[in-house]
Amino acid sequence: MEILHSKIFGENLSSTPLLVFHGLFGMLDNWGSFGKELGEFLPVHLIDLRNHGRSFHSDEMSHDDLADDIANYMNHYGIEKAHVLGHSLGGKAVMQFAINYSEKVEKLIVVDISPKAYPPHHQGIIKALETVNFDEVKSRNDVEAILTQYIPEKSTIQFLAKNLYWEESGDSKKLNWRFNLKTLSEKYNQFVSNAIKYGVFQGDTLFIAGEKSNYILPQDEFSIKQQFPKAKFVKIKNAAHWVQADNPVDFSTVVKDFLNING
Repeated sequence: MEILHSKIFGENLSSTPLLVFHGLFGMLDNWGSFGKELGEFLPVHLIDLRNHGRSFHSDEMSHDDLADDIANYMNHYGIEKAHVLGHSLGGKAVMQFAINYSEKVEKLIVVDISPKAYPPHHQGIIKALETVNFDEVKSRNDVEAILTQYIPEKSTIQFLAKNLYWEESGDSKKLNWRFNLKTLSEKYNQFVSNAIKYGVFQGDTLFIAGEKSNYILPQDEFSIKQQFPKAKFVKIKNAAHWVQADNPVDFSTVVKDFLNING
């Protein structure tokens, strides 16, 4: 059984740990400063989802697979109960985990995603990523130049480019993506265009939305409450979908308040 790759802050602290999961095409490094900050108060595990970052690659990518990965990770590290936080795809993973393994969850934090099915909306990004031919490109700049032809937002290109690394084979090395583009493209509908499975998590739950994002709509709150009856909702000012990057100060304040961390 393969265990998800992670980076741990505050490892020696004895309080309930916080497990943090990034979104689609992300990696644990996206959460570095947040992990460092909260790692002063409790153990924080920043974790790469399967098919992302330095975690294992797999042909399977359902919400249940992601939930099982979290359970296996906790068992591996001897964690009986944790706070879990997930952004976007990571949010779907932690919601399914809280429903499937409710006894393992102390508090649940879901960032800018709801349990519902979303229409496919990353086709442009996937097309851009698939256009890169790593036998031809010689530098990160070459890759970014190709992505620019398809993706207008510079911030998105920089976010994706963080996944580039030099892959060594024999005497030569070439650039490649850390994420498993093949599976993420093939199984996209499984994890984006599917709602999480029905079930109820009775524990304390916080949904954090970006004020400028439309991922959680007012009309979603009723259906969220069906599965997460204790859900509270907070909007972060001046933030779009990448809430923790757009307004890190307000974001970490809201998380600390919810986890009763004073600092």
